[in-house]
Parts: sequence; structure tokens; C-alpha cells
Amino acid sequence: MSGSLKPALKSRIWRFWPLYPAALFLGFFFLYPSVLLLSISFVDGEGALSAVHYKHLFASATYVKVLLITLKIAGWTTVFAILAGYPVAYLLATVKSSTRNSLIIWVLMPFWTSFLVRTFAWIVLLGRKGAINQWLEALGFVDRPVAMIFNFTGVMIGMVHALMPLCILTMLSVMENIDRNLTKAASTLGARGGPAFWRVYFPLSVPGIAAGGMLVFITALGFFITPALLGGARDTMIVQVIIFQIQEVLNWGFAGAVAMLLFVSVVAIFVLYDRLLGLSTLSGQSEQGSGGRSGLVARIGKVLGGLFIELMATLTEWMGRLWDTIFPRRADVARTSFARGGAWVTALLVIAFLALPALFIIPVSFTEAGFLSWPPKGFSTKWYESVIGSGIWFNAALRSFVVAIMSAFFGMCIGVPAAFFLARQNFFGKGAVFAFLVSPIIIPNIIIAVALFYLYSRLGLTGTTIGLVFGHTILAIPYVVITIMAVIKNYDIRLDQAAWTLGANKIKTLWLVTFPLIRAGMIAAFMFAFIISFDELTIALFVTGGEVTTLPKQMWDDALLRVSPALAAVATLLLLFMSAFILLSEFIRRRSAS
Repeated sequence: MSGSLKPALKSRIWRFWPLYPAALFLGFFFLYPSVLLLSISFVDGEGALSAVHYKHLFASATYVKVLLITLKIAGWTTVFAILAGYPVAYLLATVKSSTRNSLIIWVLMPFWTSFLVRTFAWIVLLGRKGAINQWLEALGFVDRPVAMIFNFTGVMIGMVHALMPLCILTMLSVMENIDRNLTKAASTLGARGGPAFWRVYFPLSVPGIAAGGMLVFITALGFFITPALLGGARDTMIVQVIIFQIQEVLNWGFAGAVAMLLFVSVVAIFVLYDRLLGLSTLSGQSEQGSGGRSGLVARIGKVLGGLFIELMATLTEWMGRLWDTIFPRRADVARTSFARGGAWVTALLVIAFLALPALFIIPVSFTEAGFLSWPPKGFSTKWYESVIGSGIWFNAALRSFVVAIMSAFFGMCIGVPAAFFLARQNFFGKGAVFAFLVSPIIIPNIIIAVALFYLYSRLGLTGTTIGLVFGHTILAIPYVVITIMAVIKNYDIRLDQAAWTLGANKIKTLWLVTFPLIRAGMIAAFMFAFIISFDELTIALFVTGGEVTTLPKQMWDDALLRVSPALAAVATLLLLFMSAFILLSEFIRRRSAS
């Protein structure tokens, strides 16, 4: 009896081996230090259990107010990113592949340039003497400069610009899989284009909206670069409070209490999200199963969503009839052309908003002046000479490149097996496992960074390159898992089954059939992980310990001391490097897909 159970138990344990590397890595470098950090908020200075930090936290309304400001900024960022990003994602999903690939390069422009680069670009554009104010005064729209930075407006512009590409790509991954013949079929049955879109196409795109909105919202909660440089005192994010408590006051216990407040808020929002839409939508999938989501919250969400869709369908139906009355001749053709042209104009305006600001950094980098200003004064290459001749900048760039390559590699080695297993296997607790693997993007980066710093100080990994790699790998794994799962969702498993029937084992089939067919998606996942690591600042601020530095951290340190055109020169070089990297990756991806 026992002899027969033992092999069965071994087989059951061995079945889950693809999940073990990810579970062990995230368990030790993510879950364990996060629990340590949050637990110190429950002890006083002498190590005894105490609620003193929470009494201090709630003794004043200041910290709760800062949390509400953070939620407000993240919420509005999400709303604007979805509203502006949806037309772009829709256009990309409905144009031919060659046009889509060309437009995606411009959509990704903010995503492959540093957060700091984008922020500096907006400082140049939105300042009192910036390019936009000069244009507004020259055109006679205003008599004096408009305050567009160091306030909520500046924060919104900067954060929406930074996070919208993430929202667009997530929505696009879903829209690409929607059969456009469904809306055509509705049209042949007498439905106008607008109602057909809202009643057929839009509901099918909701998983993409849900996933993109959630990723943007959680990422925005952990933002501090853009609010710190473009916002005012009334736009302080809770992340800035945590950084201040650790770097300036060295109050770990209270920082843990503030982090716990943020953590509980995020978990509550995520639970609500799961009740409404389900965890599977984070990978761009619809919730499977009969009946979909259940419960009061889900039913309320379904009712409200249905009312919204009917309202928009009725509104577009009324507008279509009004159009037919005004333009009776060939009204259907004219209406379709007008709608398509409007979609193109809207999408191109949004793409211009995403791509053009970073280009303003280039002329500023050649200025002769000692400060960032517009228009640039004179022409000089001295800032490039100072950067190229500086060993500090070279070492920081080299370290960022090495760390990004290693982090993306480890992220792929750990994340790809887990993604395959989750996509192809059904087992009890699958949703919980998926939630754990993607939790590093659900938990704000500041909590991960501070928790790693607390762990590394005990292990002696502070100020080491390998410590940076481990930290960045934590952030890379969720993006690899989500991207690969989205790719596998569209993979025809019958191709593997055909290889098995012809005598190939599973490893040979994976290497000779599966991987070549999904190579483009794997390249995209690696590129995602590389960019996330290369541009990461929060973890570098804490775990480098002042001994080593990355390019984003060096730019941040230099920005705090003085905002000189040297930063514009670094930003331009970084833009050129990342553009070349993305174009090379896109070339390889197209070759792989063809």
C-alpha cells in the first residue's frame, strides 16, 4: 500500500516542478523580506510588541490625507491613460501588420526612455519659460505664462505620458485576438457601426481595459519621480513619505507602518478588482467558467457595465441618425469614413503626445548655457564631451546594461516555465499561484525596495551588483509570466501533439516546435524585462548603499544637485541607445515571426 502511494506522491510533487524556481526565488527575495519589513511596524524601539507606530500614524490626519492624494493621483492617471490609450490600441489592432509595427515604435517611445528623461522633457516644455508657454504667448492665447508644473496638472501630464504605453500594449494584446468579423456580422444584420462597436467589440475588449487599468493604477501608486519633480507640496505621494522616514529620519518602524497602510490599501483594491473581473484578466484573458464572476460586487459591476454600454450604444445610434439626416447621400459610406478618419486623428494626436516630448531634450543638450532652457542658446558639444569623458557616467551605464541583461535572463529562466505551466495546466489554487507570481507588480516598488534593503543589510548584499540583479529580477518575473501566458493563449497545442505522435519527446518538441513558433513573444518578454530593469530607480536608491550606481540613480543624484544640460546629453545618448535596441529587437522579432 505504502509502496504504491510513494511513487504517486513523487509524481504529484514532480508535476509542479516548473513553479518551484519562481516560488523559491520570490519566496526568499520578495515575500520573506516584505513580511520582515511589515512586521517591524508592530514592535517598538526595544523590540517589544507595540502599536506605537500606528498610534503615531493615525494621531494626525496628515498621512491618511497623503494616502488619499496618492489614490486620487493614481486613479485619475488610470482614467486618462485608458481614455486616451483605447483609441490608439483600437487603431493598432485594426490596421495592417506593417503599419501597426511602425506605429508601435512611436507608442513605445516613452517606455524605452528613462522616467527622468521624460520628466526633464516636460520641465523644458511646461516651465514658465518653456516651449508651450512661449507658443501660447506668441499665438496670443495668453498674456502671461500659465502654471503647468509644480501642481496637479504637471503631475497628471507627466504620469499619463509615462504609463499610457503600458496601458496601450496591454489592451492591444486583447484587441488583436478579437474577430473583426463579429462587428461586420452585426452590421449585416442591420446594426449601425457605433452600436455594433459598443455592443459587440467593446465588451470583448473589457479584459484588456481591466488589465491595463490595474497595471497602470498599481504602478502609479508607487511613483515618486514624476510627482517629486513636476508636483507641488499638495501632490506628495505616500512613497515620498516612506523614503523620507528611512533616508532622513532612519525610522524603520514608522516607515513599516506607512508601508503597511499602503499595502492594506493595495490589497483591498486588488480584492475588489478580483471580485469584479477576476485575476485572469491581468494576463489579458476573459474570466472562464460558467456564469463568470459571482457575488454582489460582480453583479453590481455587470449591471453598471451593461447600463454604460447601452447608454453609449443609444447615443451613437442617435448621432448616426442625425448624420443620415444632415448628409442623406451615401450616408453610410461617409459616416464610416468620418469615423475612421476621426479614429486616426485621435490616435495620431495621442501618439504625438507620447513621442514628441522626449525629442525636445535633443536640442537642449547642445546648448552653451549652463542650465536647461528653451530655446537652447548657441551650439556646443561640451556637455557630451564631459559625459563621455566621465568615468562615473560610463561605469553607471555599463552597470545598468549588465544588470538589465542578467535580470532579463534570470526573469526568463524563472518566468517562462511557470507561465507555460499556468497556461496549460489546471489545478487547485491556480489563481492564488498566479496572484503570487504577479504580486511584485501589484505591490508598489517602494515596499520591495525597502524590504530588500532590510534583508540585504543582514546578508551583506547591500552595494553589490548581484543584489541589484536579484532585485530587478523580482520585477521582471511578472512581466515575463503575463507576456508569455498571453502568447501561449493563442498557441495551437495540436502542433505539439502532432510532434508527440511522430515520436518527439516533450523536451525536443518544446525546443524544435514550440519555442520557434513563439519566439517573437519570447523576444517581446525579454525586451519588456530588459527595459523594466534598465530604467528601474527605486530599488537602486536603496540596495546600492552608495557604493555602486546605475544610470537612473546617477541621473537622479545629479538632478538633485543641479539640473544641468549634462543630463540632457545623457538623456539623448540613452534615447539613441534604447531606440537602437528596440529597433534591433523589432527586426529580430519580425524575422522570427515571418
